[in-house]
Amino acid sequence: MMLRIRSRDGLERIQVDGPQITIFQLKTLIESQLQIPIQNQTLSTDQNLLLAKTLADLLRFSDMTDPSIPLSALNLSHGSIIFLYYHGERTVRGGPTVSPAGSFGRKMTMDDLIAKQTRITRQESPHCDSVSFDRDSANAFQRFVNETLAFASKRGGFMYGTVTDEGRVEVDFIYEPPQQGLEDDLVLLRDPEEEKLVDAIAAGLGRKRVGFIFTQTIMQEKKDYNFSNKEIIQAAELHAESELKEWVTVVVKLEANEDGAADVHFEAFQMSDMCVKLFKDGWFVTEFGENDDPKLSKMKKDVVVGGKDVKEVDNDFFLVVVKIFDHQVRNFLAHFLI
Repeated sequence: MMLRIRSRDGLERIQVDGPQITIFQLKTLIESQLQIPIQNQTLSTDQNLLLAKTLADLLRFSDMTDPSIPLSALNLSHGSIIFLYYHGERTVRGGPTVSPAGSFGRKMTMDDLIAKQTRITRQESPHCDSVSFDRDSANAFQRFVNETLAFASKRGGFMYGTVTDEGRVEVDFIYEPPQQGLEDDLVLLRDPEEEKLVDAIAAGLGRKRVGFIFTQTIMQEKKDYNFSNKEIIQAAELHAESELKEWVTVVVKLEANEDGAADVHFEAFQMSDMCVKLFKDGWFVTEFGENDDPKLSKMKKDVVVGGKDVKEVDNDFFLVVVKIFDHQVRNFLAHFLI
């Protein structure tokens, strides 16, 4: 049986004997396969574990603290995702290939020197406290994608709402611009005049554009990534364009549950400050080949990741998890343009 382990290092997979093993046995396997000592591990089925900052935060995640509980008691099965917080440092297995810059016998250019100073690390905290969806708007969006498109082609839209003084983003409606959705790509056929009209209507209702929402297809679900390299670039472009520090990007996907049926999941992220800066500075390679790994973003210049000079970066380095909630708008706004 395969389990997916999501940590600050991205998504990794481990093999276990079956759902009958205990949490202690799972931690032992994580130690042997991922080189993370048992005493440094905190596990949970709640993705908000990755937002923990203090010991008090970690203690709130108690669903996997009893070492004797079998995985089956937590409804974990083949392909399930478990979230891992750990103390200390480690070398991630199967990391990107090293591409040396400034090697012996070659003069270093100014670009080499700048790249040497460009270190990509994980951003621990988002600029927004959380994102909350109006239930009607969220349901209308996912229902069309699920029932009409059957998650066979991608769909996207701009989210409109408010940002509170505490940094909480509240999404009240979604505008879907003209677009062409493919299996692994989403082309927005944007109309500036139409967008100005939507922005003006939103402003009259006390709302503004606060983020972007898109779907992944059922074929993408099999590829074990949060965002593909194409999705990273599109999300970074829209985030950079917005100039809103609380801008949120939400992905909607169909995932199999333990009964073999499929559930619709919403996951919220912010693009990291470094990701947006690299996009603005033109560092991303924006053309893709058939053999490119969608889990990796290619750079035009070497950057430093984990002390190594590389030109391919795990997409998860650019994502910052955002807590997600829902709410109900109790007026006509819930039936506004979707």
